[in-house]
Amino acid sequence: MVARDSNESHRAATPLELFTDLCFVVAVAQAAAEFHHAVAANHAAAGVISFVMVFFAIWWAWLNFSWFASAYDNDDVPYRLLTILQIVGVLILAAGIHRMYAGDFLLGVAGYVIMRVALVIQWLRAASQDPARSRTCRLYALGIVLVQILWVLYLWCPPTLKVPLFFTFVLAEFMVPVVAERAGRTTWHPHHIAERYGLFFIIVLGESILSVTLAFQGMLNENRFQYQAMCVVVGGILTIFSMWWLYFSRNAALALERVLNGESLNGAYVWGFGHYFVFAAGAALGGGLASRVDYWTNREPISALASGVTVTVPVAVLIAALWFVQLRPHDCTIRTFGPFASAVGLVLLSTFSPAPEVLTGIICVALLVIELRMESRNHLKHVHG
Repeated sequence: MVARDSNESHRAATPLELFTDLCFVVAVAQAAAEFHHAVAANHAAAGVISFVMVFFAIWWAWLNFSWFASAYDNDDVPYRLLTILQIVGVLILAAGIHRMYAGDFLLGVAGYVIMRVALVIQWLRAASQDPARSRTCRLYALGIVLVQILWVLYLWCPPTLKVPLFFTFVLAEFMVPVVAERAGRTTWHPHHIAERYGLFFIIVLGESILSVTLAFQGMLNENRFQYQAMCVVVGGILTIFSMWWLYFSRNAALALERVLNGESLNGAYVWGFGHYFVFAAGAALGGGLASRVDYWTNREPISALASGVTVTVPVAVLIAALWFVQLRPHDCTIRTFGPFASAVGLVLLSTFSPAPEVLTGIICVALLVIELRMESRNHLKHVHG
């Protein structure tokens, strides 16, 4: 298990990575579904807090696997077996998501213990076979073990301390790669990482499409067709496809290449960690669209404002996060900031409109058109300049 070349040509996601992502789909779907159920039961505030916590657990497990694989994936038998063991941990985590929303983190922590055992073994393998980065790998292994001990102790903390302690331990999780990479950078591949993140974004958008499809299907099965529910479908499609187009409108690998060739990894941390808001908002959108279908069909006792917020707030967060992590590294001028900031404000204001899902979709399409036209003009100026 020697370090991969960060300049390796034609580096792409492997079938094992794609299979692992498929298993993470289960966890993302569970998180979005539970968020929808919490909103439908008029527990929106508690549902938001639980979703933020649960989705972090899912995303952080995926992030740790992806960045390690980018630097050390040798695809041998031990690597595959240890990856399968991590997948088992992911499935246990997914099985415990319903209980996590109720405050019981036992299954979630158990799944993490299994994943962390496999990951620590991988780091120790790398430490023994990559002498140049042995200290970095050992620091990763040690940091992961220490933080996991905190999560095990978390099971016995008083209920009143669960939320503040959770976010305290999240900060400890962030510090592990920051401290370890100071001892020597791992050889993650910028194009590979950009592709992995893009694939995960497609996963969360797919879950949003699935959520609204299932909610709409339920309406049809009950023979309660309403044109307002079709507005949710139209608005959802406009929003989701616009967000997909905007995400892939810039080549994130180019920005990561500049980080890799620079003196500081701060840009990589901002880009890598900042994607939490992109992914979480994309997944939450599915639950929000399903809540709007519930509202229009009167299937759940939810108000217009509460259901509207579950759509507009995730989209506003997603737009802001897209600008911050995807567009800002390429163009941080008012040219991109202005339209994106305006879109965030307009989307939030649409919460109070009669059909916020439709208005939100139209705003997202308008933002996409503006961004594409501006980028096209800049490209022509560059070509003829």
